[in-house]
Amino acid sequence: MKKIKKLPLLARIIIAIALGITLGLFLPLPAVRVFVTFNSIFSHFLQFLIPLIIIGLITPAISDIGKSAGKLLLLTTLIAYGDTVCSGYLSYFTSANVFPFLISHGQGIENIAEVKGLEPFFTINIPPIVDVMSALVTAFTVGLGIAFFGSKTLKPGFDEFKDIIAKTIEVALIPLLPIYIFGIFLEMSHTGQAWHVLNVFISIIGVIFVMHIFLLVLQYCIAGIITHRNPFKLLWNMLPAYFTALGTSSSAATIPVTLNHTIKNGVSNGIASFVVPLCATIHLSGSTLKIVACAIALMLMTGMPFDVGMFTGFILMLGVMMVAAPGVPGGAIMAALGVLQSILGFDAQMQALMIALYITMDSFGTACNVTGDGAIALVIDKINSRKQQ
Repeated sequence: MKKIKKLPLLARIIIAIALGITLGLFLPLPAVRVFVTFNSIFSHFLQFLIPLIIIGLITPAISDIGKSAGKLLLLTTLIAYGDTVCSGYLSYFTSANVFPFLISHGQGIENIAEVKGLEPFFTINIPPIVDVMSALVTAFTVGLGIAFFGSKTLKPGFDEFKDIIAKTIEVALIPLLPIYIFGIFLEMSHTGQAWHVLNVFISIIGVIFVMHIFLLVLQYCIAGIITHRNPFKLLWNMLPAYFTALGTSSSAATIPVTLNHTIKNGVSNGIASFVVPLCATIHLSGSTLKIVACAIALMLMTGMPFDVGMFTGFILMLGVMMVAAPGVPGGAIMAALGVLQSILGFDAQMQALMIALYITMDSFGTACNVTGDGAIALVIDKINSRKQQ
C-alpha cells in the first residue's frame, strides 16, 4: 500500500484505468455498484469543495498580485494573460475542426448514465455552501479589497485558508481520485463504453502535443520579430528548461533553470529575475490549451452543444482562474473545475474524466508554460530597454 502511495499520480491513474477496464469485463453487477456508490458520494464531496477551492485559491492569489502594483507588473500580467487567452482560442479552433473527425458525435459517455441497474446502493447529499458564480465574485471582491487596503488581518487569514484547501486537495482529493477514476472506467467497461473512451483519449493526446509545439514556435517567432533575433535559436536555448519541467511537472521547481537560460538568451538579470518567477504564477498558456482541448473532446463525446461564444467566456475566465494553479497538486485543472461546471455545464463524472485526461499530459503542459515564460521575458526586456533609451 505504501509503495502505491509513493507512485506518481499519473502512474496511479493509469493503473486505475487499466484495472477498471479489465475488472469491468467480469465483475458481477453488485460489485460494480459498490464503486458506483463510492463515486456518487465522492462526486457530491467534489461539488461541495469546488466553491471552497475557488475562494481559497483565487482570493490570496489576486491579493498577492495586486499589492505589487507597478507598470512593469501590469505590462507583464497583460502580456501573460493575452498569451494565455490566445492559446485558448488556438486550442478551440484547432480542436473544433480536428476532433470531429476523431470522435463519434454523441456516442460516448452519456450512454452510461442511461444503462439500467447501475444506480448506487445509497447516496449522501452534500450541498455546496455557495454556488460557483457566488464563489468567483466573492474571491474577486475580497482579493481586490485586500490588495487595495493592504489588510493585515484578512490577508493572513485567507493565506491560512488557502493552506487548508491545498492540504485538503493533497490528502483527501488527490489520493481518492484514482479510486474514483477506477470506478468510472469499471462502469464504462461493464457497459461496453471503455474502449471507445480510451481510443478517443489516445487520439486527442497526440493532437494536443502537436498544438503545444506549434504554440512554442509561435511564441518565439513573435519574440524573435520584436527582438530582431533568430526565434529558433532562442527556443533551442530554452530546451533545458523544457526538459526539466517534463521531469518535475512543476513551474516553481523549474524556475532556477528557466531563469538561468532566459539570462543566457540575453535578457537582463533584473528583468529575468522579475518576469520568470511572476510568469511561473500567472502564465499558463500550455495548461489552458490542454483544458480547452480536453473540454471540447468530452463535449463531442457526450453530444453537448458548444460554440465560440460559450468558449469565449470560458477562455477569458479560465485565464484568470489559472493564476491560482501553481503550487497546488493538480492545481490548474482543480482551479478550472468551477468554470467547467458553471460555464460548460460539466457534471462530476465529466470533471473526473477531465482530470484524468489532463494529468496524462500534465508534464507537457508545464514544459510549455515555463518555456513560454522565456519568450515573454524577451519581449518585456526589449520594451523596457526602449523606454530607458
